[in-house]
Amino acid sequence: MEILVSIRNKTNSVLYNKIVKPVCFMYDAEQVHNFFTKTGKFLGDHALTKKTISTLFNYQNKKLELNILGIKFRNPVGLSAGFDKNAELISIMEDVGFGFVEVGSITALPCEGNSGKRVDRIIDKKSLWVNFGLNNNGVKEITNRLEKERFNIPYGISVAKTNSKETVDPEIGINDYVSSLKESKNVGDYYTLNISCPNSYGGQPFVDPQLYESLLREVHELKIKKPVFVKLSPDLTKKHIDKLLQISMKHKINGFICTNLTKKHNLGKGGLSGKIVQKKSNELIKYIYKKTKGKYIIIGVGGIFSAEDAYKKIKAGASLVQLITGMIYEGPGLISNINYNLVKLLERDRYNNISEAIGVSNY
Repeated sequence: MEILVSIRNKTNSVLYNKIVKPVCFMYDAEQVHNFFTKTGKFLGDHALTKKTISTLFNYQNKKLELNILGIKFRNPVGLSAGFDKNAELISIMEDVGFGFVEVGSITALPCEGNSGKRVDRIIDKKSLWVNFGLNNNGVKEITNRLEKERFNIPYGISVAKTNSKETVDPEIGINDYVSSLKESKNVGDYYTLNISCPNSYGGQPFVDPQLYESLLREVHELKIKKPVFVKLSPDLTKKHIDKLLQISMKHKINGFICTNLTKKHNLGKGGLSGKIVQKKSNELIKYIYKKTKGKYIIIGVGGIFSAEDAYKKIKAGASLVQLITGMIYEGPGLISNINYNLVKLLERDRYNNISEAIGVSNY
């Protein structure tokens, strides 16, 4: 069986890299994304296509199973927020092999996002330039639909403030977050407060410690019963991170997603993902894990193109990992390949479960 999985994974990789990717990369990146979103939604709506996709891509192993904050994950590899903006792909992503999905970011009001070109590939750097601007259908439409659906993997709700001039006002911005959290209380397994989107109007006001505390104070008042994570920027200094950690501990945040896109580039607006973020992500994971002695659950994001990339984040302190860019460059078969080879890495290091590897490079 393991040999068949290995052959399947290699075949999927060759087909994607030799045929599918060259064709896709001839077209505008957003057009391709929209095509695959529509295709994935169709595939996820039918039992036969779901079964076919699962046969072609899915791989699971008990050594990868985790129970984190009361949520059962069949493997640690998740789809990062930013791909499934309107929560339309959870059904098919469970068949592709993901252990979980994070949808959104979702905002209180529907948002068309930024105008003009909004995503591009930077092939030589294995990166994406992203300037979508939090386009989504709004929390009401999305959560009303999700309330009627059931999935076989957990999913998180990434919440951001609506991309508009009005939400630049801190009070309005906080109310925007709170409104989305209230509206989505009956869906999802955890929340993420996205305070680090690099391409929305007014920048990232809630990375300011004072405004961050004001936001968390209001969130804490909601008495949310599900885990709450905060998605951090890779561009913050350690001193800044220390302040955010102190405030997070005070308001009982459960963990952090490390990291969002980086704004440190010479392409003007927008942010960069992929390999460009990898080092910053890994360093922040390790720093927070050591600083807090493993108190927080960390989800590692940025530059995952292989099992080795994912394993490095896990050993640095991440309990879970997420990706988007790696899948775009390597294809949907990457998920199976990562999970399959994570098991091999665990066996090499004589671990019985992936949980045993979390944070080991810090000791």
